[in-house]
Amino acid sequence: MKNTQAIDNLIILVRADPIICGHSTEARNLAEAAISAGVQDVHIVSYPLDILEQSGLPLKPVESISKYSHGIHINRPEPIGNYKVLDGRVSMGISGCIVDLLHSLNGTTMVMDLYLVPHGFMAMEAVRSFDVCGKTVDVVTVGEAVGSDITNVVGNALVEGRVGAAQLVLSNFLSHDLPVAVSQFTKDLIVEAGEKVDEVMGTAFAQRLSDEVKISYPAIDAESYLAIEENPDELYELLKRRGLSKDGYVMFLSRIAPAKGVDDLLNAWEGCRFRGDKELIICGNGPAKDDIAMRAADLGDVRVLDDVSDLEKGALMHGCAAWCLPSKPKTEFVETFGIAVAEKMLAGGLGPVITTRTGGIPEASGGHCLEHKAGDVNELRACLDKACEMTEPERRALSQKAREFALQFDRNRIFARLISSLSDKIAQAV
Repeated sequence: MKNTQAIDNLIILVRADPIICGHSTEARNLAEAAISAGVQDVHIVSYPLDILEQSGLPLKPVESISKYSHGIHINRPEPIGNYKVLDGRVSMGISGCIVDLLHSLNGTTMVMDLYLVPHGFMAMEAVRSFDVCGKTVDVVTVGEAVGSDITNVVGNALVEGRVGAAQLVLSNFLSHDLPVAVSQFTKDLIVEAGEKVDEVMGTAFAQRLSDEVKISYPAIDAESYLAIEENPDELYELLKRRGLSKDGYVMFLSRIAPAKGVDDLLNAWEGCRFRGDKELIICGNGPAKDDIAMRAADLGDVRVLDDVSDLEKGALMHGCAAWCLPSKPKTEFVETFGIAVAEKMLAGGLGPVITTRTGGIPEASGGHCLEHKAGDVNELRACLDKACEMTEPERRALSQKAREFALQFDRNRIFARLISSLSDKIAQAV
Protein backbone atom coordinates (compact mmCIF):
# COMPACT_ATOMS: atom_id res chain seq x y z
CA MET A 1 0.00 0.00 0.00
CA LYS A 2 1.21 3.49 -0.86
CA ASN A 3 2.73 5.53 1.97
CA THR A 4 0.48 8.59 2.02
CA GLN A 5 3.06 10.55 4.00
CA ALA A 6 5.49 10.50 1.04
CA ILE A 7 5.78 11.89 -2.46
CA ASP A 8 7.15 10.16 -5.54
CA ASN A 9 8.47 13.15 -7.49
CA LEU A 10 9.58 16.72 -6.84
CA ILE A 11 9.63 19.69 -9.22
CA ILE A 12 11.35 22.85 -7.97
CA LEU A 13 11.03 26.12 -9.88
CA VAL A 14 13.83 28.49 -8.89
CA ARG A 15 16.57 30.84 -10.06
CA ALA A 16 19.13 28.05 -9.90
CA ASP A 17 22.90 27.80 -10.40
CA PRO A 18 24.94 29.57 -11.57
CA ILE A 19 23.13 32.46 -9.86
CA ILE A 20 24.72 33.51 -6.56
CA CYS A 21 21.57 33.35 -4.48
CA GLY A 22 20.46 31.66 -1.29
CA HIS A 23 17.50 30.15 -3.14
CA SER A 24 19.83 28.51 -5.64
CA THR A 25 21.63 26.74 -2.79
CA GLU A 26 18.36 25.93 -1.04
CA ALA A 27 16.90 24.33 -4.17
CA ARG A 28 19.96 22.09 -4.47
CA ASN A 29 19.64 21.09 -0.83
CA LEU A 30 15.93 20.32 -1.07
CA ALA A 31 16.59 18.26 -4.20
CA GLU A 32 19.36 16.28 -2.49
CA ALA A 33 17.22 15.77 0.63
CA ALA A 34 14.38 14.46 -1.54
CA ILE A 35 16.69 11.90 -3.18
CA SER A 36 17.95 10.83 0.25
CA ALA A 37 14.32 10.40 1.37
CA GLY A 38 13.62 8.05 -1.55
CA VAL A 39 11.89 10.40 -3.99
CA GLN A 40 12.13 8.83 -7.46
CA ASP A 41 12.61 11.85 -9.73
CA VAL A 42 13.62 15.39 -8.93
CA HIS A 43 13.54 18.15 -11.51
CA ILE A 44 14.91 21.64 -10.96
CA VAL A 45 13.33 23.99 -13.50
CA SER A 46 15.19 27.24 -14.13
CA TYR A 47 16.21 29.69 -16.83
CA PRO A 48 18.41 29.24 -19.91
CA LEU A 49 22.01 30.26 -19.30
CA ASP A 50 21.96 33.04 -21.91
CA ILE A 51 19.01 34.68 -20.14
CA LEU A 52 20.84 34.50 -16.81
CA GLU A 53 23.93 36.06 -18.36
CA GLN A 54 21.83 38.98 -19.65
CA SER A 55 19.95 39.44 -16.37
CA GLY A 56 22.58 41.42 -14.46
CA LEU A 57 22.31 38.98 -11.54
CA PRO A 58 25.63 37.92 -9.95
CA LEU A 59 26.80 34.58 -11.35
CA LYS A 60 29.44 32.09 -10.26
CA PRO A 61 31.70 30.39 -12.83
CA VAL A 62 29.86 27.41 -14.31
CA GLU A 63 32.91 25.19 -13.77
CA SER A 64 32.78 25.90 -10.01
CA ILE A 65 29.31 24.34 -9.61
CA SER A 66 29.28 20.98 -7.84
CA LYS A 67 27.55 18.06 -9.52
CA TYR A 68 24.07 17.04 -8.46
CA SER A 69 23.31 13.51 -7.30
CA HIS A 70 21.91 10.88 -9.64
CA GLY A 71 18.17 11.35 -10.03
CA ILE A 72 18.29 15.16 -10.03
CA HIS A 73 17.63 16.70 -13.44
CA ILE A 74 18.18 20.35 -14.41
CA ASN A 75 15.65 21.71 -16.90
CA ARG A 76 16.27 25.01 -18.71
CA PRO A 77 13.34 25.38 -21.12
CA GLU A 78 13.72 27.86 -23.96
CA PRO A 79 11.16 30.66 -24.42
CA ILE A 80 8.07 29.81 -26.46
CA GLY A 81 6.86 32.00 -29.34
CA ASN A 82 8.43 34.61 -31.60
CA TYR A 83 8.75 38.40 -31.67
CA LYS A 84 4.98 38.85 -32.01
CA VAL A 85 4.62 37.73 -28.41
CA LEU A 86 5.65 40.91 -26.61
CA ASP A 87 6.03 39.41 -23.14
CA GLY A 88 5.66 36.13 -21.33
CA ARG A 89 7.70 33.96 -23.69
CA VAL A 90 10.02 32.85 -20.91
CA SER A 91 7.22 32.16 -18.42
CA MET A 92 5.26 30.25 -21.08
CA GLY A 93 8.29 28.08 -21.76
CA ILE A 94 8.78 27.37 -18.06
CA SER A 95 5.10 26.68 -17.31
CA GLY A 96 4.93 24.42 -20.37
CA CYS A 97 7.96 22.51 -19.13
CA ILE A 98 6.25 21.86 -15.78
CA VAL A 99 3.15 20.63 -17.62
CA ASP A 100 5.28 18.26 -19.72
CA LEU A 101 6.95 16.93 -16.58
CA LEU A 102 3.62 16.35 -14.82
CA HIS A 103 2.40 14.35 -17.83
CA SER A 104 5.52 12.18 -17.74
CA LEU A 105 5.87 11.51 -14.00
CA ASN A 106 4.07 8.68 -12.21
CA GLY A 107 2.71 8.93 -8.69
CA THR A 108 2.32 11.98 -6.48
CA THR A 109 4.37 15.04 -7.42
CA MET A 110 5.20 18.01 -5.25
CA VAL A 111 5.62 21.24 -7.20
CA MET A 112 7.50 23.88 -5.23
CA ASP A 113 8.34 27.39 -6.35
CA LEU A 114 10.99 29.41 -4.54
CA TYR A 115 10.80 33.20 -4.78
CA LEU A 116 7.09 33.65 -5.37
CA VAL A 117 7.15 36.41 -8.00
CA PRO A 118 7.09 35.39 -10.79
CA HIS A 119 7.56 31.68 -10.09
CA GLY A 120 4.29 31.21 -8.21
CA PHE A 121 2.32 32.30 -11.25
CA MET A 122 4.27 29.99 -13.57
CA ALA A 123 3.86 26.97 -11.31
CA MET A 124 0.19 27.41 -10.48
CA GLU A 125 -0.73 28.14 -14.10
CA ALA A 126 0.83 24.81 -15.06
CA VAL A 127 -1.03 22.93 -12.32
CA ARG A 128 -4.38 24.62 -13.00
CA SER A 129 -4.19 23.71 -16.68
CA PHE A 130 -5.01 20.12 -15.72
CA ASP A 131 -8.41 21.21 -14.38
CA VAL A 132 -9.72 21.53 -17.94
CA CYS A 133 -7.53 19.24 -20.06
CA GLY A 134 -9.26 15.95 -19.32
CA LYS A 135 -6.35 14.36 -17.47
CA THR A 136 -5.84 14.30 -13.73
CA VAL A 137 -2.51 14.31 -11.92
CA ASP A 138 -1.66 13.71 -8.28
CA VAL A 139 0.01 16.98 -7.34
CA VAL A 140 0.56 19.12 -4.24
CA THR A 141 1.96 22.64 -4.37
CA VAL A 142 4.27 24.66 -2.13
CA GLY A 143 4.96 28.37 -2.61
CA GLU A 144 7.93 29.81 -0.72
CA ALA A 145 8.13 33.57 -0.22
CA VAL A 146 11.18 35.46 1.01
CA GLY A 147 9.29 38.67 1.66
CA SER A 148 10.78 41.01 -0.91
CA ASP A 149 9.15 39.04 -3.72
CA ILE A 150 5.74 39.98 -2.27
CA THR A 151 6.38 43.31 -0.55
CA ASN A 152 8.20 44.70 -3.60
CA VAL A 153 5.13 44.23 -5.80
CA VAL A 154 2.60 45.13 -3.10
CA GLY A 155 4.52 48.24 -2.04
CA ASN A 156 4.84 49.57 -5.58
CA ALA A 157 1.22 48.71 -6.36
CA LEU A 158 0.00 50.70 -3.36
CA VAL A 159 2.22 53.70 -4.08
CA GLU A 160 1.18 53.80 -7.73
CA GLY A 161 -2.50 53.17 -7.04
CA ARG A 162 -2.49 49.93 -9.03
CA VAL A 163 -3.57 47.65 -6.24
CA GLY A 164 -4.88 44.96 -8.58
CA ALA A 165 -1.34 43.65 -8.90
CA ALA A 166 -1.15 43.27 -5.12
CA GLN A 167 -4.35 41.23 -5.11
CA LEU A 168 -2.93 38.96 -7.82
CA VAL A 169 0.25 38.27 -5.84
CA LEU A 170 -1.45 37.55 -2.52
CA SER A 171 -4.16 35.43 -4.16
CA ASN A 172 -1.52 33.39 -5.98
CA PHE A 173 0.40 32.81 -2.75
CA LEU A 174 -2.68 31.56 -0.91
CA SER A 175 -3.71 29.32 -3.83
CA HIS A 176 -0.80 26.96 -3.05
CA ASP A 177 -1.58 23.94 -0.90
CA LEU A 178 1.19 25.07 1.44
CA PRO A 179 2.29 28.72 1.44
CA VAL A 180 5.50 29.14 3.45
CA ALA A 181 7.79 32.00 4.47
CA VAL A 182 11.52 31.63 5.09
CA SER A 183 11.33 33.22 8.57
CA GLN A 184 8.92 34.69 11.08
CA PHE A 185 10.24 38.11 10.10
CA THR A 186 9.24 37.36 6.51
CA LYS A 187 5.78 36.16 7.49
CA ASP A 188 5.22 39.33 9.53
CA LEU A 189 6.16 41.44 6.48
CA ILE A 190 3.71 39.52 4.32
CA VAL A 191 0.85 39.79 6.82
CA GLU A 192 1.52 43.54 7.09
CA ALA A 193 1.36 43.80 3.29
CA GLY A 194 -1.98 41.99 3.39
CA GLU A 195 -3.30 44.45 5.97
CA LYS A 196 -2.40 47.39 3.73
CA VAL A 197 -4.17 45.82 0.75
CA ASP A 198 -7.22 45.04 2.89
CA GLU A 199 -7.44 48.68 3.97
CA VAL A 200 -7.49 49.88 0.37
CA MET A 201 -9.56 47.17 -1.32
CA GLY A 202 -11.80 45.85 1.42
CA THR A 203 -10.34 42.36 1.02
CA ALA A 204 -9.57 39.84 3.78
CA PHE A 205 -6.02 38.73 3.04
CA ALA A 206 -4.31 39.48 6.34
CA GLN A 207 -6.21 36.97 8.47
CA ARG A 208 -5.77 34.16 5.94
CA LEU A 209 -2.07 34.93 5.60
CA SER A 210 -1.70 34.86 9.37
CA ASP A 211 -3.56 31.55 9.66
CA GLU A 212 -2.26 29.66 6.62
CA VAL A 213 1.36 30.71 6.01
CA LYS A 214 3.83 28.41 7.76
CA ILE A 215 7.52 28.97 8.51
CA SER A 216 10.02 26.86 6.55
CA TYR A 217 13.59 27.93 7.11
CA PRO A 218 16.03 27.57 4.19
CA ALA A 219 17.47 24.06 3.86
CA ILE A 220 21.24 23.69 4.39
CA ASP A 221 23.56 20.74 3.76
CA ALA A 222 24.65 20.38 7.37
CA GLU A 223 26.52 17.13 6.79
CA SER A 224 29.00 18.67 4.36
CA TYR A 225 29.82 21.47 6.81
CA LEU A 226 30.16 19.13 9.78
CA ALA A 227 32.60 16.97 7.79
CA ILE A 228 35.09 19.78 7.12
CA GLU A 229 37.06 19.37 10.33
CA GLU A 230 37.35 15.62 9.74
CA ASN A 231 39.74 16.25 6.82
CA PRO A 232 42.44 18.60 8.18
CA ASP A 233 44.94 17.78 5.41
CA GLU A 234 42.42 18.66 2.71
CA LEU A 235 41.55 21.86 4.57
CA TYR A 236 45.23 22.80 4.82
CA GLU A 237 45.81 22.23 1.09
CA LEU A 238 42.76 24.22 0.11
CA LEU A 239 43.78 27.20 2.24
CA LYS A 240 47.34 26.95 0.94
CA ARG A 241 46.13 27.18 -2.66
CA ARG A 242 44.48 30.47 -1.73
CA GLY A 243 47.59 31.71 0.04
CA LEU A 244 45.81 31.50 3.40
CA SER A 245 46.50 29.84 6.73
CA LYS A 246 44.03 28.65 9.35
CA ASP A 247 43.00 31.47 11.70
CA GLY A 248 45.03 33.88 9.58
CA TYR A 249 42.24 35.88 7.96
CA VAL A 250 38.89 37.55 8.55
CA MET A 251 36.17 36.72 6.04
CA PHE A 252 33.06 38.12 4.36
CA LEU A 253 31.04 35.88 2.04
CA SER A 254 27.82 37.00 0.42
CA ARG A 255 26.55 39.04 -2.50
CA ILE A 256 28.66 42.20 -2.76
CA ALA A 257 25.94 44.82 -2.60
CA PRO A 258 25.26 47.93 -0.46
CA ALA A 259 22.72 46.17 1.78
CA LYS A 260 25.32 43.58 2.78
CA GLY A 261 27.40 46.24 4.55
CA VAL A 262 30.72 45.51 2.82
CA ASP A 263 31.53 49.23 2.79
CA ASP A 264 31.03 49.34 6.57
CA LEU A 265 33.34 46.35 6.97
CA LEU A 266 36.13 48.04 5.02
CA ASN A 267 35.71 51.21 7.09
CA ALA A 268 35.76 49.19 10.32
CA TRP A 269 38.80 47.23 9.14
CA GLU A 270 40.83 50.43 9.21
CA GLY A 271 42.08 50.75 12.75
CA CYS A 272 40.85 47.37 14.03
CA ARG A 273 43.20 45.15 16.03
CA PHE A 274 43.26 42.34 13.47
CA ARG A 275 45.25 44.51 11.05
CA GLY A 276 48.93 43.75 10.82
CA ASP A 277 48.36 40.16 11.88
CA LYS A 278 45.46 39.01 9.67
CA GLU A 279 44.14 39.86 6.23
CA LEU A 280 40.55 40.40 5.14
CA ILE A 281 39.03 38.42 2.28
CA ILE A 282 35.82 39.54 0.58
CA CYS A 283 34.25 36.53 -1.14
CA GLY A 284 31.43 36.93 -3.62
CA ASN A 285 30.17 38.90 -6.57
CA GLY A 286 27.57 41.56 -7.14
CA PRO A 287 26.86 45.12 -8.26
CA ALA A 288 29.32 46.74 -5.84
CA LYS A 289 32.24 44.40 -6.55
CA ASP A 290 34.29 46.80 -8.68
CA ASP A 291 34.00 49.64 -6.16
CA ILE A 292 34.90 47.33 -3.28
CA ALA A 293 37.85 45.91 -5.24
CA MET A 294 39.23 49.43 -5.81
CA ARG A 295 38.92 50.22 -2.12
CA ALA A 296 40.51 46.90 -1.20
CA ALA A 297 43.49 47.66 -3.43
CA ASP A 298 44.00 50.97 -1.60
CA LEU A 299 43.99 49.24 1.79
CA GLY A 300 46.57 46.68 0.71
CA ASP A 301 45.64 43.86 3.11
CA VAL A 302 42.23 43.10 1.64
CA ARG A 303 41.54 40.67 -1.18
CA VAL A 304 38.36 40.21 -3.25
CA LEU A 305 37.72 36.61 -4.34
CA ASP A 306 34.93 36.27 -6.90
CA ASP A 307 35.59 32.64 -7.84
CA VAL A 308 35.02 30.74 -4.59
CA SER A 309 33.55 27.33 -5.44
CA ASP A 310 30.83 25.49 -3.55
CA LEU A 311 33.45 23.08 -2.20
CA GLU A 312 35.73 25.88 -1.00
CA LYS A 313 33.10 27.94 0.76
CA GLY A 314 32.71 25.83 3.88
CA ALA A 315 36.45 25.29 4.27
CA LEU A 316 37.13 29.02 4.10
CA MET A 317 34.39 29.60 6.68
CA HIS A 318 35.88 26.98 8.99
CA GLY A 319 39.40 28.36 8.79
CA CYS A 320 38.75 32.06 9.37
CA ALA A 321 39.58 34.05 12.52
CA ALA A 322 36.20 35.81 12.28
CA TRP A 323 33.34 35.84 9.77
CA CYS A 324 31.40 39.03 9.10
CA LEU A 325 28.01 39.82 7.58
CA PRO A 326 27.31 43.45 8.56
CA SER A 327 23.97 43.48 6.72
CA LYS A 328 21.84 46.60 6.98
CA PRO A 329 18.29 47.39 5.80
CA LYS A 330 18.01 49.11 2.44
CA THR A 331 14.97 50.05 0.39
CA GLU A 332 15.94 47.51 -2.26
CA PHE A 333 16.81 44.66 0.13
CA VAL A 334 16.44 43.49 3.72
CA GLU A 335 18.00 40.23 4.91
CA THR A 336 15.00 37.96 5.48
CA PHE A 337 16.94 35.07 7.04
CA GLY A 338 20.72 34.89 6.70
CA ILE A 339 21.60 31.56 5.10
CA ALA A 340 25.33 32.29 5.08
CA VAL A 341 25.22 32.99 8.83
CA ALA A 342 23.80 29.53 9.51
CA GLU A 343 26.26 27.94 7.06
CA LYS A 344 29.21 29.47 8.88
CA MET A 345 27.83 28.31 12.22
CA LEU A 346 27.60 24.74 10.89
CA ALA A 347 31.09 24.93 9.40
CA GLY A 348 32.53 25.40 12.87
CA GLY A 349 36.10 26.51 13.46
CA LEU A 350 37.14 29.07 16.04
CA GLY A 351 36.14 32.22 14.18
CA PRO A 352 33.02 33.85 15.67
CA VAL A 353 30.20 35.22 13.51
CA ILE A 354 29.96 39.01 13.52
CA THR A 355 26.62 40.31 12.27
CA THR A 356 23.60 42.53 12.96
CA ARG A 357 19.98 42.03 13.98
CA THR A 358 18.72 43.11 10.57
CA GLY A 359 15.55 41.38 9.37
CA GLY A 360 15.56 37.63 9.90
CA ILE A 361 19.24 37.30 10.83
CA PRO A 362 18.49 36.69 14.54
CA GLU A 363 16.45 33.65 13.53
CA ALA A 364 19.51 32.28 11.73
CA SER A 365 22.03 33.15 14.45
CA GLY A 366 20.02 32.54 17.60
CA GLY A 367 22.21 35.20 19.17
CA HIS A 368 25.26 32.90 19.13
CA CYS A 369 27.45 35.58 17.60
CA LEU A 370 28.87 39.06 18.14
CA GLU A 371 26.25 41.64 17.22
CA HIS A 372 26.50 45.31 16.34
CA LYS A 373 23.99 47.94 15.34
CA ALA A 374 23.41 47.86 11.59
CA GLY A 375 25.34 50.61 9.82
CA ASP A 376 27.38 51.53 12.92
CA VAL A 377 31.03 51.29 11.87
CA ASN A 378 32.37 51.96 15.37
CA GLU A 379 30.33 49.12 16.85
CA LEU A 380 31.44 46.83 14.02
CA ARG A 381 35.07 47.73 14.72
CA ALA A 382 34.48 46.98 18.40
CA CYS A 383 33.14 43.53 17.47
CA LEU A 384 36.23 42.88 15.36
CA ASP A 385 38.41 43.92 18.29
CA LYS A 386 36.46 41.70 20.68
CA ALA A 387 36.87 38.73 18.32
CA CYS A 388 40.59 39.45 18.20
CA GLU A 389 40.82 39.46 22.02
CA MET A 390 38.71 36.36 22.76
CA THR A 391 40.53 33.41 24.29
CA GLU A 392 40.51 30.08 22.49
CA PRO A 393 38.15 28.49 25.07
CA GLU A 394 35.73 31.42 24.64
CA ARG A 395 35.81 31.11 20.87
CA ARG A 396 35.36 27.35 20.98
CA ALA A 397 32.41 27.54 23.37
CA LEU A 398 30.64 30.13 21.19
CA SER A 399 31.31 28.06 18.07
CA GLN A 400 29.87 24.90 19.64
CA LYS A 401 26.69 26.64 20.78
CA ALA A 402 26.28 28.20 17.33
CA ARG A 403 26.62 24.83 15.62
CA GLU A 404 24.14 23.14 17.94
CA PHE A 405 21.59 25.87 17.21
CA ALA A 406 22.11 25.73 13.43
CA LEU A 407 21.54 21.96 13.18
CA GLN A 408 17.79 22.68 13.00
CA PHE A 409 18.38 23.99 9.46
CA ASP A 410 19.69 20.65 8.18
CA ARG A 411 18.15 19.98 4.77
CA ASN A 412 16.81 16.54 5.71
CA ARG A 413 14.96 17.98 8.70
CA ILE A 414 13.55 20.87 6.66
CA PHE A 415 12.35 18.55 3.87
CA ALA A 416 10.76 16.16 6.37
CA ARG A 417 8.87 19.07 7.98
CA LEU A 418 7.55 20.18 4.58
CA ILE A 419 6.26 16.68 3.84
CA SER A 420 4.70 16.46 7.32
CA SER A 421 2.92 19.80 6.79
CA LEU A 422 1.54 18.46 3.49
CA SER A 423 0.51 15.03 4.78
CA ASP A 424 -3.25 15.68 4.58
CA LYS A 425 -2.99 17.15 1.08
CA ILE A 426 -0.80 14.25 -0.09
CA ALA A 427 -3.34 11.75 1.23
CA GLN A 428 -6.11 13.55 -0.69
CA ALA A 429 -4.03 13.56 -3.89
CA VAL A 430 -3.53 9.79 -3.87
